[in-house]
Amino acid sequence: MGQSELAVEFNEQFNDVVTRLQSKQLFQSDWDIASFAVFFIFIGMVLLLVILVLIRCCCCCCCDDEKPRRRKVGIDNMAMEP
Repeated sequence: MGQSELAVEFNEQFNDVVTRLQSKQLFQSDWDIASFAVFFIFIGMVLLLVILVLIRCCCCCCCDDEKPRRRKVGIDNMAMEP
């Protein structure tokens, strides 16, 4: 694509957005509504994961010192030792 074609395409998309805003009809089809919903669900899930990571890092670090020690379960197989 040349510079002029890119500028024309950008100008057309900008004019389309401006006319949609002026007409107050942002969603002209069911596909617009569906893509908007999928986009916000994706953004919501990313924010939820970030919040969960922050909670894990900030709140659970103080609890690490009080973990019970693991004890060994089972028996040692002395035949496997060199």
